[in-house]
Amino acid sequence: MAVGTVVALGSAPAIAGLAGRLLAGEPLTARWARATALACGGVLLLVLAGGGASADALGVMLAVVAGSGYAMYTILAKRLLRLGHAPERVMAASFALAAVLLVPVLIAGDMSWLASGEGLAMALFLGAIPTALAYALFARGLRHLTPGETATLTLAEPLTAAGLGVLVLGERPGAGAAAGAALVLAGLLALALPARGRAVPGAATAAA
Repeated sequence: MAVGTVVALGSAPAIAGLAGRLLAGEPLTARWARATALACGGVLLLVLAGGGASADALGVMLAVVAGSGYAMYTILAKRLLRLGHAPERVMAASFALAAVLLVPVLIAGDMSWLASGEGLAMALFLGAIPTALAYALFARGLRHLTPGETATLTLAEPLTAAGLGVLVLGERPGAGAAAGAALVLAGLLALALPARGRAVPGAATAAA
């Protein structure tokens, strides 16, 4: 599971950046490459610090497919935003379609937990805050960033999860997790700072 998490999370920024370059002419900058390398290395340490890891060829392949799916979602959402569609409508349409496709899973799965007040409250919270609000903000940020940059910034997710584990659950991360968190934070800061370097050889210079 740890390896799958690293592969899925770490592959998305790289795939989004390269696909965005090939399909939409998005710039690939040295700043993005450095930030992505730092953040992905940090995610690797964060996840592996939680326990042992084992690799399975099929699992790694499926994790790459998952990362590719997220990358393509980011690129397609960016395209819709460029065509002038409102961020909220783009997210609402994509998640409405996803909800329809997940209906068979809903029917086949055990939904007895929704009958309780706590279960219903949790479902409403997850739908409203980490999904609806988060992706509305995601779309607004995507209007001003490349798909690769946006995918890299979403690597803040495991960093946030680790921080909440410390604050809410009283977890005590070891040296590996702390180093991983520092690397992720360094990568995000490197991407957030104004660009100073030249573009990666063969790539277009980032727009001002």
